[in-house]
Amino acid sequence: MATLSASASPPWPNPDQNTSPSSNPNPNFLPDQSQTLDFESLMPPQPKSPQRYHSPAASPPGFSSAAPPTVLHVAFNQDHACFSAATDNGFRIYNCNPFSEQFRREFDGGGIGHVAMLFRCNIIALVGGGPNPHYPPNKVMVWDDHQGCCIGDLSPRAAVRSVRLRRDRIIVAVEQRILVFNFLDLNLLHQIETYPNPKGLCAVSQLSDSFVLACPGLQKGQIRVEHYSQKKTKFISAHDSRITCFALTLDGQLIATASSKGTLIRIFDTVQGTLLQEVRRGANVAEIYSLAFSSTARWLAVSSDKGTVHVFSLKVNSSISEEEKPQNPSNSDTAITPSNSSRSFIKFKGVLPKYFNSEWSVAQFRLPEGSHYIVAFGHEKNTVIILGMDGSFYKCQFDPVHGGEMTQLEYHNFLKPATETTM
Repeated sequence: MATLSASASPPWPNPDQNTSPSSNPNPNFLPDQSQTLDFESLMPPQPKSPQRYHSPAASPPGFSSAAPPTVLHVAFNQDHACFSAATDNGFRIYNCNPFSEQFRREFDGGGIGHVAMLFRCNIIALVGGGPNPHYPPNKVMVWDDHQGCCIGDLSPRAAVRSVRLRRDRIIVAVEQRILVFNFLDLNLLHQIETYPNPKGLCAVSQLSDSFVLACPGLQKGQIRVEHYSQKKTKFISAHDSRITCFALTLDGQLIATASSKGTLIRIFDTVQGTLLQEVRRGANVAEIYSLAFSSTARWLAVSSDKGTVHVFSLKVNSSISEEEKPQNPSNSDTAITPSNSSRSFIKFKGVLPKYFNSEWSVAQFRLPEGSHYIVAFGHEKNTVIILGMDGSFYKCQFDPVHGGEMTQLEYHNFLKPATETTM
């Protein structure tokens, strides 16, 4: 199920800012040393054997092919500082602030369907995809960008739907299973049976001392949460309909969930399974594309097929001081403000439908329809980053006090070398 290609050096080299240009295919992409892995002291050297995979050409940032490739998958890294784009001819890595292409790897006639980064580490997980996959779609290839080649692979014997990385684990989602592998030796540690999961829904925490994994349960609308550090499993009946999207906070203590209806988003405590808050995206059925917590769990961002990104104010983080909480947020789509909507209609409980008791978004940003967008919070205060499968990159800012329409700060097409910025 797992293999490591042998080399003269350990399979998980530690990124080094002092690496010479000749040994580093991309000297411009320097890792954040606070987020890198030091496996060199943990893994013994492997005996020599021939490489099994060909190294693609390393194209410099801004290099333009004859025609822009087709994007097959986009994803942020764990701290939303970077993002990856898997295309029908390779993959690319970008920095969010400031926006810039860091590097790309192009394969002759072969596509990549999924790319999973580990902060800014040189180790990247790849899965083949598109009409002509460069790697088998039922394998996870472990790519070392310092060596410019694959140094290991995982073979779950089923089409890979998604991959999640931690410093100590690789999590692979297939149609009805979640597989947890040890990062050091690629040994399989745990298998979890799930409800049919064609999207590969899976989320993991990122704190080193707390490993929390969330995935679909065995029943429709159910979330399973594994607290590995506590050796505890919690099942949460989140929705009556099929789960279509969820997200964990970095510490894994909170989870936001959405169903196939796409009207309500619910926030649960993952330890007790308690419903803490419910917010409403809208009244019409929608497909939720992504959910994202801010780093302090003060805000939640939601993107959907309706072409609007919403930001909600959360009341679930008691560590946020009262003076930091937004005052009198408003919503341009309704006369009912999120801060007082429930109180305004409490006397009509049982008379008006639940729709009027819902908490609405504080801020919104409207996008061109027809593309799949994902969202995350930027490192600058009160900003969100939006990525589109059409190659669009938006940076927007919201007003935490007055809410309403967000202000667009930047726009780029990340598939084109010459980007246009709108201020």
